[in-house]
Amino acid sequence: MRKLYVAAHVYMILGLISGLAYREITKIQEYTGDTQLGVVHTHLLALGMLFFLIVLGLEKLFGLTENRRLFATFFWVYNASLAVTIATMVVHGTLTVYGKESNEAIAGIAGLGHIGLTVGLVLLFINLGKRVPKNRAADAE
Repeated sequence: MRKLYVAAHVYMILGLISGLAYREITKIQEYTGDTQLGVVHTHLLALGMLFFLIVLGLEKLFGLTENRRLFATFFWVYNASLAVTIATMVVHGTLTVYGKESNEAIAGIAGLGHIGLTVGLVLLFINLGKRVPKNRAADAE
């Protein structure tokens, strides 16, 4: 459970720092248009901090970490994929602010990050499905 708390805390810190960085980079460059940097903040807070706080609650209720292998696979796939997704957003957004063109490789890598997030979510739901009681009698316990 501590691992989930630490993950949520790290994403909270990164989310707040990314919001500040977005504000400062665009102010220094006098950039007023749309950029991916503007949504890195919310992605980190929602897909990172809030997500892991919810998983922490699910762990408390259903013991998701009892299946260590499945939980560890979910945890690392999801985190690595979120890191890839966020990194490509930062690169694409920074290039936009500095007036450079992004290429197809950035979009492809971002796509891989999103696929990984999907795999992580599927693994979470497989684990959750194994832990949630299947009948009402089990629910009452």
